[in-house]
Amino acid sequence: MMDRRLVLEFVRVTESAAIACSHLVGHGAKDEADARAVSAMRNAFDRVPIRGTVVIGEGERDEAPMLYIGEQVGPGRDDLPEVDIAVDPLEGTNLCAEGRPGALAVLAVAARGHLLNAPDTYMDKIATGPEGHGVVSLRKSPAENVRALAAAKGRKPSGITVVVLERDRHEGLVRELREAGARVFLISDGDVAPAIATCMPETGIDMVYGTGGAPEGVLAASALHCLGGCFKGRMNWRSEAERDRAIDMGMKDPDQYLELDDLVRGEVIFVATGVTTGPLLKGVRRVGDRLFLQTLAMRSSTGTVRYVETSVKAERFEMYAKNGG
Repeated sequence: MMDRRLVLEFVRVTESAAIACSHLVGHGAKDEADARAVSAMRNAFDRVPIRGTVVIGEGERDEAPMLYIGEQVGPGRDDLPEVDIAVDPLEGTNLCAEGRPGALAVLAVAARGHLLNAPDTYMDKIATGPEGHGVVSLRKSPAENVRALAAAKGRKPSGITVVVLERDRHEGLVRELREAGARVFLISDGDVAPAIATCMPETGIDMVYGTGGAPEGVLAASALHCLGGCFKGRMNWRSEAERDRAIDMGMKDPDQYLELDDLVRGEVIFVATGVTTGPLLKGVRRVGDRLFLQTLAMRSSTGTVRYVETSVKAERFEMYAKNGG
């Protein structure tokens, strides 16, 4: 079992990334904001007592400065625990750049070999709260899934709200969901937060559906693993080379329908810090000479869900982002 004290260490990591990119909110500089979040997160990991391997990141090694798949983080001493890490230093780069709600700094941590190791590609996915277990499936049509989830929740299909990324590829999906009676909320970016929200009844979100980033899929699955939610996935390869790469990385069946346990298993720590205020978390806010942050931190082994409120001096902005708090 991972030391519970690591949770606060990982909170400092996502806080550092959130602070580093927060002053670029609304400035239209998504690449610079992402690069600053990556740099701050990488530096903050150096202070965490782990031997970490990034298995879900923002690309391959030649795409640095991203936190790339296979990168080693932490001091790396032999006496430290080995862990696998999934990261998205700035989930919702466009949300940050355009000043829209819901941008996050996110990571998930599990014991070595307990997170899916896969290329940065696309994934077909469905996320729901606990009611979706044994009910929804990527083998079913969208209409069937709406009706099945509605029945499991004791509602009519018109009482089901589905979040879908607003993309041309989803035009048919959106049409079928609406024809089945569901309400469809379209979002421009960032499907990790709404996936988590499916486990929080007060948000009013019942399902996240469609094709999006595989890294975000693993991060969402990690959060749902902590909350008892349901996640279904299937890789959507962009090329045969990408599929072959997945086989080389250890995927025995790159075309299989993935259950939550195929993506993440065992003890998991999930942490997300708000960059811009959204339905899940408050963003980084400056009040006087201080910055205020809100972080969601969860452990699957205990079912613990914590909201961490942090305040730091604004004048320490660069030092905090560089050194991890």
